[in-house]
Amino acid sequence: MPYIASIVEKHSKKSVCCVCGPTAVGKTDVAIQLAESLDTEIISFDSRQFYRELPIGTAAPNDADLKRVKHNFILDRSIEEEVNAASFATEALAKIEALHQKFDTLILVGGSGLYLKAITEGFDAIPQADPQYREELRQELDLHGLAPLQKELALKDPEYHLEVDLNNPQRVIRALEVIRSTGKAFSSFRAQEKRELPFEIRYVGLQLERSELYDRINRRVGLMVAQGLLEEAEAMLAYKNHNALQTVGYKELFPYFEGQYPLEEALDEIRKNSRRYAKRQMTWFRKLEAMEWFHPQEIEKILHGYQ
Repeated sequence: MPYIASIVEKHSKKSVCCVCGPTAVGKTDVAIQLAESLDTEIISFDSRQFYRELPIGTAAPNDADLKRVKHNFILDRSIEEEVNAASFATEALAKIEALHQKFDTLILVGGSGLYLKAITEGFDAIPQADPQYREELRQELDLHGLAPLQKELALKDPEYHLEVDLNNPQRVIRALEVIRSTGKAFSSFRAQEKRELPFEIRYVGLQLERSELYDRINRRVGLMVAQGLLEEAEAMLAYKNHNALQTVGYKELFPYFEGQYPLEEALDEIRKNSRRYAKRQMTWFRKLEAMEWFHPQEIEKILHGYQ
């Protein structure tokens, strides 16, 4: 979305505060407290909390949270609607522009680094690959599993390897089909120049000691099960190949429903893959030099930047 210099100057006092961090670190609570203190709204850049069918497994804000502060892009569409980083960024920038007519500062929150980057930097058009490459990759996946494809991606595009959900076969295959078809890294098709935005950006990163974070992840899995995760995931069985379901908390349960392994093994996989995902998230966010790091309980320190 192009912005001209006059618009940038006109809205130079507008800003967004991006609350980032790994899964289960407490981003929702911090974002709500900040939004309440600054009397503003929240825009989510979580790549899965869009879908109204997936409130439990995506740890979407609950009804009480949604009543405290207005959230945007939360449970607002069906699993059948296609969303990707580029299309989301277009929607999000339009929403930011509209809300900045009312609020000087907005709170953005999420753990999807790719979606945040789509907002702040943008993407060039990703070329369509020859369908034969996708079919070849799917056959390789069926024959040899995901690990060889992950290794190929690491070799041919180490930048994208660091940020993609490596346990999502559709995303790995999408990158590799472009790489094989064009001979270029998938990440090379990103916008080479950051877009000029009509607002300032502040990056607030949340972090915990690893043992504490892992304990929170384990407890969250138990809470999700108690809230009805199994029933939610089973209702999505017909959509198991949908990109949105190729994510931690769902893809581990589908084999359980099909009798491939017992429930406790499935839950162990969810806990393990959640820890791995958290590690990748932290790797991504630590690359942002402008990130300010805080403990989730340091609300006053975060707010100090707005006094």
